Amino acid sequence: MNTLRMAAVSASFGRDLEEDFATVERLIGEARKQNVQLLALPEACLGGYLLSLDGDGTGDGGAADRGAAGDPGPPPLAVDGPEIRRLAALAGEMTVVAGYCEAADDTRYNSVVCVTGDGVLGNHRKVHQPLNEDASYASGDRFRAFDTPVGRLGMMICYDKAFPESARALSLDGAEIGVCVSAWPGARTAASTDLAADRWKRRFDLFDRARALENQIVWVSANQTGTFGSLRFVGSAKVVDPGGEILAETGVTAGMAVAELDVARALVTARRSMGHLRDRRPETYDTSPGAVSV
Repeated sequence: MNTLRMAAVSASFGRDLEEDFATVERLIGEARKQNVQLLALPEACLGGYLLSLDGDGTGDGGAADRGAAGDPGPPPLAVDGPEIRRLAALAGEMTVVAGYCEAADDTRYNSVVCVTGDGVLGNHRKVHQPLNEDASYASGDRFRAFDTPVGRLGMMICYDKAFPESARALSLDGAEIGVCVSAWPGARTAASTDLAADRWKRRFDLFDRARALENQIVWVSANQTGTFGSLRFVGSAKVVDPGGEILAETGVTAGMAVAELDVARALVTARRSMGHLRDRRPETYDTSPGAVSV
């Protein structure tokens, strides 16, 4: 049996890159002790997320933001820069996925990178932006799977997973494992004092299980914990099998969800009787004008 040991992290990260790298190094060390081969760290784990999604003090580095919160925003990093090389060196033989603020052509993107000690294997720019996130980041424009030492991966960030087309595009591109990194907060209104009962936490979990089940792929979901600015993150990192069953989870506290699975066998087993990709009928999904009868 050829099994893969995977882990998804719930942890807190802020603006101080040195502190963030210390946390990343510690987590990679813990994962290595558990023989983890694929490790997913949260969205914005290198430099922290935004302070708010309400349009004030969002951390975009503008004058209004600095005046409101004294925050310069997430540090912009180049995908071929020293920080990502440092992350790769820490990863070594492990495949590590981590979120950061990407600087490219005088533009900032909310991005996630996949590395090993050999360098960058893949990079994804967040496509779907909730609330006022577009005040801080430009949007990505595609979903692409790529090959890694642990299998063919597809990556997405947080709100991307609320759109079935995102994970479906990756699965149609051959992704065996979907990795979603998040800084997913609790509800903004009528918030529950018990984070485990929060309705946005419930949605987070539903999306994770649905995306795995409908595409019959393995799903690895990392998320931030704690508070940052006005945001309170729900944690709930997990590994989900192709049948939508949770194999390991952290709950709302910081931790590492570790699971071992024969991915190839799990995919074959899930798709043997009902193949959701195989049984698609794309010709019936055309919603262009005149294509839908009423």
